[in-house]
Amino acid sequence: MIIVGLVFAGLAAAVHVYIFWLESIAWTGARARRTFGMREDEARITRPLAFNQGFYNLFLAISATLGIVLFAVGAVAIGATLVFVGTGSMVAAGLVLLISSPSKARSAIVQLAFPLVAVIALAVGLAL
Repeated sequence: MIIVGLVFAGLAAAVHVYIFWLESIAWTGARARRTFGMREDEARITRPLAFNQGFYNLFLAISATLGIVLFAVGAVAIGATLVFVGTGSMVAAGLVLLISSPSKARSAIVQLAFPLVAVIALAVGLAL
């Protein structure tokens, strides 16, 4: 189960790097506007907010990835802690999106599914 948890943490990190790219780099482009359901003028106005928010997603991805690496080299407690912090925060952010904007349920599920599996699998694996 530990391997499953770490693999899903890696998948969650990859999704959040993609979200970073959409929010911080490609925000005014057609793909990001389509993904987030915005007009071009809305994207231009909200770009500074999205730029900052994208970095939050990148930092969560970095913490989960660093945790996977540290876990793999034998620093189990520190690695697991970083994986739990990164993926747990991803799950919490997805739940906030789901509760605050039910119309964005699909995006919330994309954001929280992999990290939720990671948290559960890693917790079960460490408990065994």
